[in-house]
Amino acid sequence: MTARILTALAACSTLASAALVEKPVVYEQGGVKLEGFHVFDDAITGQRPGILVVHQWTGLSNHEKEQSRKLAELGYNVFAVDVYGQGVRPTNPTDAGKEAGKYKGNRELLRERLYAGLEVLKKDEHTDQSKLGAIGYCFGGMGVLELARAKVDLKGVVSFHGSLDAATGMAAPKDGVKAKVLVLHGADDPHAPAAQVEGLKKEMADAGADCRVVLYPGAVHAFTQKDAGSDPSKGVAYNEAADKGSWQEMKEFFATLFK
Repeated sequence: MTARILTALAACSTLASAALVEKPVVYEQGGVKLEGFHVFDDAITGQRPGILVVHQWTGLSNHEKEQSRKLAELGYNVFAVDVYGQGVRPTNPTDAGKEAGKYKGNRELLRERLYAGLEVLKKDEHTDQSKLGAIGYCFGGMGVLELARAKVDLKGVVSFHGSLDAATGMAAPKDGVKAKVLVLHGADDPHAPAAQVEGLKKEMADAGADCRVVLYPGAVHAFTQKDAGSDPSKGVAYNEAADKGSWQEMKEFFATLFK
């Protein structure tokens, strides 16, 4: 009996000491200082699959950090990338639109910023480099699709309510998309409407890519973000059903890819 109690106490002590380890990471691309966010579960030993998280148009925020923590709890090594630069965190739609527009209009620069973040993730000692994926929100959804179009060696990418259109001359190349693509999208998203959805489907089909699109009825843009409000008539709103459903889709997607 005593031995059993001691074993149970030891197990409880181990669980109590296990925790998420998180920290900011400063790195550079093209002479620009960037600050990302790294998180992993120290209860897991050895290497594990790595997930890159790409932020929405206001830059790396608490939303992406919280999603990163949830991924770490699932057993992934997670790095949330910083596309804009250290301290560049727009606080209003006008400034956010201008900042995002710099990269939407210069997809090569966007890709370079994402490559830099991916290198941080790959070089981390906790990452199994044979098992890499990426997710992105809104602007970040566009980002992860750019990684797929650029033939980056990822197992899979997931776009949550992302921008879906390719830049002129930068569509996915035929037989060149290595990552499986999962697009989780609001059926009523006015910022990336049905025409963009159909355009992406055709682009990926022409490229021979493995792409699946899931549409959530009644959901508009930013449906995973609780601070987006609750009025879908504004084109941006939180949708609990779409939020939970899309997270489950992503979990199953990566569980299958990394099994």
